Amino acid sequence: MLNYIIVFLVSVLISSVSQVILKTSANEEHDNKIREILNIKVIFAYGLFLGATLLTMLAYRKVPLSMGAVLETTGYVYVAILGRLVLKERLDKYKICGNLLIIMGIIIFSIG
Repeated sequence: MLNYIIVFLVSVLISSVSQVILKTSANEEHDNKIREILNIKVIFAYGLFLGATLLTMLAYRKVPLSMGAVLETTGYVYVAILGRLVLKERLDKYKICGNLLIIMGIIIFSIG
């Protein structure tokens, strides 16, 4: 089951990367609405979403539904880290505390 948990976490990471790519595309200026929606970043990001969805479906073959919901929350941690690294977003004390609570919750769930 550990392999499927890793697949699940990778799928959440891929989904988080996709969100950051969409955000970078949204921050750019585009000539018109069509180019805003149909550009390489957006198409690539949605392709990543598709891949992440397929990996999640694969992982749910062995990962219990209750654990999947808990593992899915790692996306918040990934997005916070990627937002800081890629988008240069500020991590204030509330975001840090929230992410620490998420990590603690995952650990408590895993132990129990």
